Amino acid sequence: MCPPRYFEVSYAINPWMDPSQPVDADLAMAQWQGLRDTYLGLGHTVEEIEPQPGLPDMVFAANSGTVIGGHVLGARFRAPERQAEAEHFRRWFAEHGFRDVVMPQEINEGEGDLTWTGDVLLAGTGFRTAPEAHAEAQEVLGVPVVSLRLTDPRYYHLDTAVLVLSPARDGEPAEVVYFPEAFTEGSLRVMRRMFPDAIIAGADDAAVLGLNGVSDGRNVVLPAQATKLAEQIADRGYEPVPVDMSELRKAGGGPKCCTLELRA
Repeated sequence: MCPPRYFEVSYAINPWMDPSQPVDADLAMAQWQGLRDTYLGLGHTVEEIEPQPGLPDMVFAANSGTVIGGHVLGARFRAPERQAEAEHFRRWFAEHGFRDVVMPQEINEGEGDLTWTGDVLLAGTGFRTAPEAHAEAQEVLGVPVVSLRLTDPRYYHLDTAVLVLSPARDGEPAEVVYFPEAFTEGSLRVMRRMFPDAIIAGADDAAVLGLNGVSDGRNVVLPAQATKLAEQIADRGYEPVPVDMSELRKAGGGPKCCTLELRA
């Protein structure tokens, strides 16, 4: 995670961002700290990277790479405003014991568009990550990749449209939530085939970035405003853990955007 010390909305690279609207930096920091403390309270370890001036979106650490089995595929951002973030995160990985770090040739926005299900990497494209990056991810990470195309600019990253509740294990498929309207028809058919028992999220929950959550297989940390989705998740036996990320949502982010999962 990266503290939002320099957080602001000074440019617009997604439909959520409006530089003319005020941002409360203190509130953003308090909400981020609440998310960090939530993870600690659930028994998880939180590593932090030092934020850098001039990089207000560095708080969205999920976009900085993808880590599976200790292998790291770094990021290459599409927007010029974010491109300098990649090198700061690369150095963090190198300084923290990650020896297999590959920086991509293709545009790839990390876990924003690369979602690990435990046996397959779901790979989004359409707005940020290049489709060519999907093959690169397969080569670097050594896992099978399924490409999915996003169609609604509000859901510009895959992690705004899919949430893995529990990974695939022991022959059982992953359990996921997804928002159908975010996908092209062909990609939606793929999702239906792969996850016939998925939870289908509604438009109201998607519109508060409700699917931008983090699950440890039991506890599901998600935006507090996604009340219906919390009920659906609870009905499946998970424990919803609501957090308020409304200030960071002004830049198009939620709990998952702020969280890069370091899978050993």
